[in-house]
Amino acid sequence: MSDSIKLPKKLMLLGSGELGKEFVIAAQRLGNYVIAVDRYANAPAMQVADCAEVISMLSADDLEAVVTKHQPDLIIPEIEAIRTEKLLEFEQRGITVIPTAAATNYTMNRDRIRELAHKELGIRTAKYGYAITLEELIAISDEIGFPNVVKPVMSSSGKGQSVVANKGEVEQAWNYAIANSRGDSQKVIVEEFINFEIEITLLTIKQWNAPTIFCSPIGHRQERGDYQESWQPAGIPEDKILQSQAIAKKVTDALGGAGIFGVEFFITKDEVIFSELSPRPHDTGMVTLISQNLNEFELHLRAVLGLPIPHIEQFGPSASAVILAAEKSDSINFIGVAEALAEKDVDIKLFGKPSAHPYRRMGVALAKAENVQQAREKATTAASKVQIISS
Repeated sequence: MSDSIKLPKKLMLLGSGELGKEFVIAAQRLGNYVIAVDRYANAPAMQVADCAEVISMLSADDLEAVVTKHQPDLIIPEIEAIRTEKLLEFEQRGITVIPTAAATNYTMNRDRIRELAHKELGIRTAKYGYAITLEELIAISDEIGFPNVVKPVMSSSGKGQSVVANKGEVEQAWNYAIANSRGDSQKVIVEEFINFEIEITLLTIKQWNAPTIFCSPIGHRQERGDYQESWQPAGIPEDKILQSQAIAKKVTDALGGAGIFGVEFFITKDEVIFSELSPRPHDTGMVTLISQNLNEFELHLRAVLGLPIPHIEQFGPSASAVILAAEKSDSINFIGVAEALAEKDVDIKLFGKPSAHPYRRMGVALAKAENVQQAREKATTAASKVQIISS
């Protein structure tokens, strides 16, 4: 075979949470060597990787040291809080950064991707503005009107996001956003509140030498800016699916590279409105661990390695529901797993996080059923049976 892809590859994962853990499992199944990097020891992906490094990913010197030590073939960011300028240097030295160093730099901050979509590509987004002080936030909130949504330009898993009903809630929203901001940024984005019928994630797979392809849209529900449950298929009309695919392709073409992108949209009665984009597997996409022949992590791996994706099969109505911690603990045990797994077509994934705090995502319940409503109910019920206790 000519032009055959040689495995194994040496992959460096920057960020080693639960999404990274599933990606490492997919990579290991094809014999690759994975270095899992995070700011704390025993992170989920470190538990299944070949080796682990604990560094500050916001430190250019730490990144330089770990890349020099391991000499990876590919660097695969899994979180936002990374010194992205350093990734540009690594790329110039011939190391592949996924999807590209420039794309990673763009998407690490909500302001940059919003500017690209709205100003450069002419894509419909919510009206928005930025603030770096409380006084600026008050002024821009008045201009956009209430209710609106305030969130940090850089955060993880929707942390720091709040819906602001009136002027009296602006200061609280500012404090919450800044407290949950990641990296160096002390900047928030405020955007108009979209009265949507459904919020979806369109998993978009950009390939090196093959056309961009899509998974069936995933519906999801959020609380506190963080996903609580997701389901597939989302059940939106075909014309809106095609519109969202066209927008997702336009944005990911502009970013370049290869890999899976989680592209989020608000679907209203009349419109498809671009919301956000992550250049990696998406938390709402965990439903694909039960709903597809190739889950989002396997699709990401195939795309970044240049392996073919001949067919994505969606198995029918499926759902995920998060298992959240209720209190702070450094000694984790789970009960109720057996009860949750007693139901047909239910699966449980526990992430192996070494500590818990209120609302921290510790696992996910997955379910299939005859229709989406039943799948959601099964997943939510299974998740509620799993309790986290201190040992």
